[in-house]
Amino acid sequence: MITAHLAAATAAQALVPTGKGDPTWFDNPALTQNFVPAIFETLMMTGLSTIFAVIIGTLLGLVLVQTGKGGLTPNKGVYQAVSFVVNIVRSLPFIVGIIMLIPVTKAIVGKSTGSFATVVPLVILSAPFFARLVETNLLAVDPGKIEAAQMMGASNRQIRWGVLIREAMPALIQSITTLAITLIGYSAMAGAVGGGGLGQMAINYGYNRWQDDVMISTVVAIIVIVQIIQLIGDLLSRALDHRAR
Repeated sequence: MITAHLAAATAAQALVPTGKGDPTWFDNPALTQNFVPAIFETLMMTGLSTIFAVIIGTLLGLVLVQTGKGGLTPNKGVYQAVSFVVNIVRSLPFIVGIIMLIPVTKAIVGKSTGSFATVVPLVILSAPFFARLVETNLLAVDPGKIEAAQMMGASNRQIRWGVLIREAMPALIQSITTLAITLIGYSAMAGAVGGGGLGQMAINYGYNRWQDDVMISTVVAIIVIVQIIQLIGDLLSRALDHRAR
């Protein structure tokens, strides 16, 4: 099954012949026909994966903080179980994890290649990473603010969302930015196994066909996307940081 999957990935996007006579730049069909769609595929994969990973990772992070030592409802068993699962998934190299998750991806999406299929392993493998970032950010909230909320009769739910999340929001925005940029790198690696997007273009044309124009274009596009995401993240983080006002 894995051999067939890799064979299908290698055959994808085969539009131009290989050799020194290949067309280049604006005469290269790989760029004129595939480049813009590949950018949108990368943005789609990153966007969807970030949204779902943030939702799942935030919930996992809240569980870790609430059940951990000094949390709102300490529970050693729950904390260790969740922490163990998070650490196991985080330890998997992405390229290995995406191959291991092929059966899961096919069960959910119906296929194991393409940009939509890649979203599944991206979410599964990145949510635990974000959960640890959430845990770190929430633990950094001033305990005095939590105690003040408890003295005023706030419920655990109100403390979770009204104190912990609210106070950690600037740091959480920076963590989301880090997650999105990490997912761009993951999506590029997914191109090696038919994940689509700029990563697959870079591998199929820039590496396999030695087309430097495609490699340069995809690298520049990824750099620009990363810079834009970082800029937006920094602006949002500063805008939500009430301490800077």
